[in-house]
Amino acid sequence: MTTLESLVDWFDDKNKVMIALSGGVDSALVAYAAFQKLGSSAIAVTADYKTLSAEELGTAKQICSEIGIKQLLLDYSELENEDFIKNNSDRCFHCRMELGDHLIQLAKEHNVKVIVDGTNLDDLGDYRPGIEALKQNGIRSPLVETRFSKPKIREIAKTIGLSVYDKPSNSCLASRIPWGQRVTAEKLTRIEFGETIVKQLTNVKQVRVRDIDGSAKIEVEKQMISRLDQNVLKQITEKLKMIGFTSVEVDQEGYKPGKINVIAD
Repeated sequence: MTTLESLVDWFDDKNKVMIALSGGVDSALVAYAAFQKLGSSAIAVTADYKTLSAEELGTAKQICSEIGIKQLLLDYSELENEDFIKNNSDRCFHCRMELGDHLIQLAKEHNVKVIVDGTNLDDLGDYRPGIEALKQNGIRSPLVETRFSKPKIREIAKTIGLSVYDKPSNSCLASRIPWGQRVTAEKLTRIEFGETIVKQLTNVKQVRVRDIDGSAKIEVEKQMISRLDQNVLKQITEKLKMIGFTSVEVDQEGYKPGKINVIAD
C-alpha cells in the first residue's frame, strides 16, 4: 500500500542521501520522508541553473525551512551549454545530464552514495527525456519505486502540512520556448517577468507565457480564461510589450503541459 510510512521506510538502509529538490510538491515530499528517517544525513540540493525562476528558488528554500532539512545550492549556467541553448527536442536530456554530473560531483564531496529525485508514476507517461538522463546517472526515484501518483503525493503533503501541497506543477522557463528556437537570457527574463505580471493582474496560479519568436502566448487553465477580460488583457499587453514582447494573445484552448513541444521552423 502506498503510504507515507512506505516512503519513509524506503530510506531505511540508506546511510546518507542527497535529494534533488526543486520548488515543487514531489521532491518536497521525498525530502520530508528522507529527513524523517535520516535527519541530518539527508541533504537537499537545489540547482540554480539560470532557467529556474526566482519564485521557484524561493519556494525551494521555504520548503527546506519548513522541513528543517539542510539545503545546498548548485550554481551554474545552462546558457553555457550549446546542446541546451540550441533547444532541440532533447533539450531536457542535456539539461538533466549536466545536472546529474553536478550532483554526482557534489555527492562525492559530501561522501553521499545515494542521490534521489521527485519523479513520480504520473511523470512516466509523458515524453520526458530528462528522466532517462537522470536514470543514466544512477539517480533513483523513491516515489516511482513506492508507486506514488500525483494525487496521492498532494494528499499526503497536505496531511503533513507542507505549504506546497496544492502548488501547480512547474517546469523550467526554457520550456516556454518552442523547440528549434534558441534559448537566450533575454527570452528567459521576459518570460519570467511576463508570468509574474499575469499572476499579479489575474490572481491565477497556473500561468505560462510562451515566447514564440518574440510574441507572447498566454496560457491559463480554461476555467480561468474569463479573468483575462478586455480591461485586464489591455493592462497585461501594455506591460508585456514594455518588457520586450512584440504582441500578446491568450490561448483560448487553455493551459496544457508541453503544448509547444514541436520543432519550430
